[in-house]
Amino acid sequence: MEVKNSRAYKYAQWCIEEGNRKVPKYVKKQAKSWIDIVDGKNPEAYNDEKAFDKINKLLTLMVHPDLQCPMDEGLEDYAWLLIVAVLCTKLKNDENKDIRYYVTAVLEICRKNFKTFNAAVIFILLMLTDPKFSRFFSVAPDLKLSKELQIAIRKIIKSSPLLAEDDVFKLLRSEIRCLLTDSEYIPLAYSEDRMDGKLANAFLADEAGAMDSYPIESMRSSQITLHNKLGIIISTQYPNDNNAMIDEIDISKKVLDGLLDDKRRFSLLYEPDDDLLINDQWMTNDLVIYQSNPVAVSHEYVFNAIKDMRTMAILYENKRENYLCKHNNIKYKGLGVEGYIDVTKVRECKIKEDLEFWKGKRVWVGLDLSQTDDNTAVAMVTEYEGMIYGKVWGFIPKDKKDLKSKKEKVDYDRLIKQGVCFECGDEVIDYSFIENFILTLEEKYGVEIQQVGYDRYNAISTVQKLEAVGCECVEIKQHSSVLHMPTKLLKECILNKTFRYDENLMLEINFQNARCTEDTNLNKYVNKKKSEGKVDMVVALINAIYLLQQDLLYGTDDFAVQVG
Repeated sequence: MEVKNSRAYKYAQWCIEEGNRKVPKYVKKQAKSWIDIVDGKNPEAYNDEKAFDKINKLLTLMVHPDLQCPMDEGLEDYAWLLIVAVLCTKLKNDENKDIRYYVTAVLEICRKNFKTFNAAVIFILLMLTDPKFSRFFSVAPDLKLSKELQIAIRKIIKSSPLLAEDDVFKLLRSEIRCLLTDSEYIPLAYSEDRMDGKLANAFLADEAGAMDSYPIESMRSSQITLHNKLGIIISTQYPNDNNAMIDEIDISKKVLDGLLDDKRRFSLLYEPDDDLLINDQWMTNDLVIYQSNPVAVSHEYVFNAIKDMRTMAILYENKRENYLCKHNNIKYKGLGVEGYIDVTKVRECKIKEDLEFWKGKRVWVGLDLSQTDDNTAVAMVTEYEGMIYGKVWGFIPKDKKDLKSKKEKVDYDRLIKQGVCFECGDEVIDYSFIENFILTLEEKYGVEIQQVGYDRYNAISTVQKLEAVGCECVEIKQHSSVLHMPTKLLKECILNKTFRYDENLMLEINFQNARCTEDTNLNKYVNKKKSEGKVDMVVALINAIYLLQQDLLYGTDDFAVQVG
């Protein structure tokens, strides 16, 4: 059987069907990316039909311990996609044709979707197919949780007569050995075991939302010398703001949105789309359940069980956190927070830089002067023939560039080379560099600065220096009642394609990070604390648009963009 006739490929095709909202957008993006590989449209990867045939035959030899049927019949559709994509997609490499393309597999999925069971199937397949003397590990917050994978593996082996033979697997208390390949699997606990010193051909981080990044990074460090390596990271959402899964999900989204160049990463992110996270839609909209629970799509009894729990969560406040986190992949305290603008919509407004365009234009400048050791941004906007044009720059401390690149998973060297970011100062931002940058805008671009808008926080000294040389500076209170109108105008202009910005990857990353909150009067604004990363460029842009909007509202009457 060819991969194109498999349940994995058919499920991927179903995912990307137009109008199919039972699948969240990032799963759709990953499914489309993998379909392109199978269809021969990817220059770096291909689907290995021999590997698929081998995996398919091994799955027919396994017996599903609960359904008592061949494993290939008992697996869920999403599990087929995960297994076939991760194990059968290979790197196009003239030297070695048998290197897996995907180095990392991320699965964000709710409870009771058989995630640990499917990981057990993958580990058995790896032990049977990877090179001799391979070592496999699972890491989890405690040993009991880590051993859940071991228990699942044992159940499958004992239920499968051909695998249960004495010369195939040896089941020990602390590990499982595959005698055919001399490979071994060992469960580890973050709370008890040292992660360093292990050489992991493949590892599983289970319930990554309950751990920090140390276990995952230790496993990855062990794989540096390996060509054929794999890390599987699985979790539901957790209510805490500092856990390894947050970063893994964020990286996966940036990869799927084209903001990070890490194509050897396969991610199935079953979480509700942003538009389903507002107005308490989790209480009534069944799409929230379907998008976060793929098993509920094909099994009505699972869907009904989750609906019953939803009813209890609506009635009883103390049940909501568990329900929303574990069965909807929604952070409870995150309700009311939504993505600002889909980065794909933002990109539709991108244009090539044209320095001639700016000559003679009246412009308004917005600042976001953050703490001296953090990112700072300057934005310049103008209106021309019913369109708003923006140009934005970022600034970072020079000596913190490498640390920030690693921590934020952003390639600042690349952004600096592109001219959208500047490194200035040492450990802290050199505000004199930024002040001089603003003062040279008129000469460099031939523009006429009308006003400079700023948030009073961290800006007093800079504003005094700008005013001393004749710049008109306007304080913009960072309050929802003030920011709502420019925030709304920018979004409407992007969606209506009446906004243009010079090509700027850093700005796109900021838009991807931005999250909005709503006050009691339904005023929306970009919330730095709720956002998923740096948003200083978006904030500076909104500040600049506030000044432009005030001029358009009270200075002239010939601007056509809707502002109400």
